[in-house]
Amino acid sequence: MEHDLKDLFECFDANGIYLTGEPFGSGHIHETFHIITAEQDKDDYILQKLNNKVFRNIPELQENIERVTVHLRTKISLIPGSDIKRESLRMVPAMDGKSWITDSYGNFWRMFIFISDHRSYDIVDSPVKAFEGGKAIGRFQALLADLPGKPLHDTIPFFHDVEKRIENFFRTLKSDPSGRVKKTAAETDFMIKRSGDMKIIHKLGREGKIPVRITHNDTKFNNILFDENDKSLCIIDLDTVMPGYFHSDFGDAIRTGANVSPEDEKDLSRVKMDIILFEAYARGYLSETGNTLNDVEKEYLAFAPLLMTYEQALRFFTDYLDGDTYYKIHHGQHNLQRTRAQMKLLESMEEQYGAMQEIIEGLV
Repeated sequence: MEHDLKDLFECFDANGIYLTGEPFGSGHIHETFHIITAEQDKDDYILQKLNNKVFRNIPELQENIERVTVHLRTKISLIPGSDIKRESLRMVPAMDGKSWITDSYGNFWRMFIFISDHRSYDIVDSPVKAFEGGKAIGRFQALLADLPGKPLHDTIPFFHDVEKRIENFFRTLKSDPSGRVKKTAAETDFMIKRSGDMKIIHKLGREGKIPVRITHNDTKFNNILFDENDKSLCIIDLDTVMPGYFHSDFGDAIRTGANVSPEDEKDLSRVKMDIILFEAYARGYLSETGNTLNDVEKEYLAFAPLLMTYEQALRFFTDYLDGDTYYKIHHGQHNLQRTRAQMKLLESMEEQYGAMQEIIEGLV
């Protein structure tokens, strides 16, 4: 349906006169528009129609983002030479003071100031970019480590809870809703063989050895904005910012950024983790978090990419066994193809795990 972007824009307390609006970005969850104002000296904006089927509680979602962005701006403003308008997102309040509006159809909308002159990338093609990506993730986590007040809301409960994912996998194996279990014995054995080891981070968390912190939970590379000199500016897409373990952010960044092939690569001979990109990511990450992480967190940092790759492989495989009900697929075997690519990536990480540990030990 067509949206009256001008009318929606004018529901927010923005500076400038609406000139035009156009679809923006490649996100699959929300509908996003770039609002351009008529005046050269006024900000442009990002206007979003929120997906309240994925995020069931919009007020809690918005409260999280309000708290996080205000805290980040406060901390960044104290750093000499910082550019507060470009290094942190800023939501624009609605005319009633809330951080969102509801249109006549019951849709939820929010608006951010557009960060000017930024770049974003889908692929990590150099150690320099990997270092900056790791630095951005580490800085984000370190700046939020002292966020005051109550814990953030869980916007998607159990999102990176591998124990819950494993339980769900075993339930799906037992029920076999699509009759696919017998045809995937090798993949099933792969998942079961590693299932016990993959619970270690949550076990250490329950024992109080690894703290629950604030994590982004979607650290793919195109969620990092860069300036015109390819220095990282800030992390965007804060919908999944919630309590978690630091390992999920670092691990998923490596899973997506240090893999030399697409997530659904069909030719498994091409799938591997690039250890050079891993080292650059880790160096950037620890340059920001070295004083925040405790010793146990550092000890298991090299394990984090293995955990997150296993978790994603398990999610793809469970969805395949379940009849492809969650992920969008382009053909009938797509989730199985994704599963096998992630399995091969995990095997590549396992082969290089000793080197990964040595790199982390040398950086901490």
